[in-house]
Amino acid sequence: MAGFIAWGVMICSIICMPEGALAAAGHPSIPGAQLSVLWAIPFVCMLLSIAVMPLALPHFWEKHFGKIAAFWGLAFLTPCLLVYGFNVALYEFLHIILLDYVPFLVLLFTLFTVAGGVRLTGSLVGTPVVNTGLLAVGTVLASWMGTTGAAMLLIRPLLKANAHRKYRVHSVVFFIFLVANIGGSLTPLGDPPLFLGFLKGVDFFWTTTNLFVKTGLLSVVLLCIFFVVDAVLFKKEGSPKPAAPAGAVEEKLGLDGKINLLFLLGVVVAVLLSGLYPLGELVSVFGVSIDAQNMLRDVVLLCLAGLSLKFTSRRCRELNGFSWAPIEEVAKLFFGIFISMIPAIAILRAGADGALAPLIHLVTHDGQPVNSMYFWLTGILSSFLDNAPTYLVFFNTAGGDAQHLMHDMPATLAAISAGAVFMGANSYIGNAPNFMVRSIAESDGVRMPSFFGYMAWSVGILVPLFGLLTWLFFV
Repeated sequence: MAGFIAWGVMICSIICMPEGALAAAGHPSIPGAQLSVLWAIPFVCMLLSIAVMPLALPHFWEKHFGKIAAFWGLAFLTPCLLVYGFNVALYEFLHIILLDYVPFLVLLFTLFTVAGGVRLTGSLVGTPVVNTGLLAVGTVLASWMGTTGAAMLLIRPLLKANAHRKYRVHSVVFFIFLVANIGGSLTPLGDPPLFLGFLKGVDFFWTTTNLFVKTGLLSVVLLCIFFVVDAVLFKKEGSPKPAAPAGAVEEKLGLDGKINLLFLLGVVVAVLLSGLYPLGELVSVFGVSIDAQNMLRDVVLLCLAGLSLKFTSRRCRELNGFSWAPIEEVAKLFFGIFISMIPAIAILRAGADGALAPLIHLVTHDGQPVNSMYFWLTGILSSFLDNAPTYLVFFNTAGGDAQHLMHDMPATLAAISAGAVFMGANSYIGNAPNFMVRSIAESDGVRMPSFFGYMAWSVGILVPLFGLLTWLFFV
């Protein structure tokens, strides 16, 4: 109760305090170098809530998960308010909400809306060959339209093709591995950390050439494993075929709502241009600077979502099984995740001066980079924290000079890039589309694994493959 009272006082103060007073006070941020790891407890509890409560208290979780997420956000903000003061707590809250959470949610909402208007027509049957082909296509598309775009475009066709199958969980899990994560490693369009690297000076096609073999090897092995697993389960089910509804007219294989493909292209262009052409600060909200190109991008994205809703028939979305429940769940849960992870990101950004200094020191030995540790530390932290700032932390730890890293330390830059992208597949919150794919699958009737259940898949399948990549490329 004290937390909610304190937060209410903060909100009232925001309303009553003139902006000039805050501007005069500056916008001090939380001192990451002074924080102990105890400040990360709300974030850990947020993750444990996602992992445990759907199993232990399913009905309570279903009704109140948004309130629980808000509670763990307040569990950080309230002590921050009491220890560091109003200005710090307000600045950190607005900074994460306006610069990270809102753009994240706008992009995800737009892709969810636009891709939800594309319906695969016809009788595509989820056999092992067809399923493997869908995963392969999605893996290729992910680097060119982003992991989120490719995932939102293809998850429904995959679910529809396998609607008659008894065993479907493995298809969604491998879809998250490949389409929502690993496939996005070849261009800056694929995943946010690589886009940040591009903005820092890494050549557009550098990751294409330097991660191609690694991505190709990992993708091919995973596709082969999936094919074998799917073939065994398909045979165990008796090689089922979908039953045609009585009186139904057979559709030809094709796409309904094709205009949404144009809107998807618009999303990719809007995101790319926002990074290439900075327009400067548009407005400052209590010390948080919002750039014009980012505001313009988000407005364009919302317009594209509106156009998709206008030009896509209701029947197309209904036949696609479209509903707003998945995006609502993601919006509520990631509100708590983004706020509660503020101190963890601050500690990480403090580098050698922060509580995680022993980890930072592991990436260098006798003045030389330890590429295996760059790969694993970037990856493990990216599995649970936002992989974009994690990438930047280790990018800067390695020197921060893109030209030097590309030409003199290519293996180090490759290790950081691969760790940030590949290991986003290790948990549901490792990359933006993971949780969305899970939510869409569950709304379609697929009983997905719990948080730890999914990690049993990732640890059992991905971690040995990451070990192989380490031995082959980063030792």
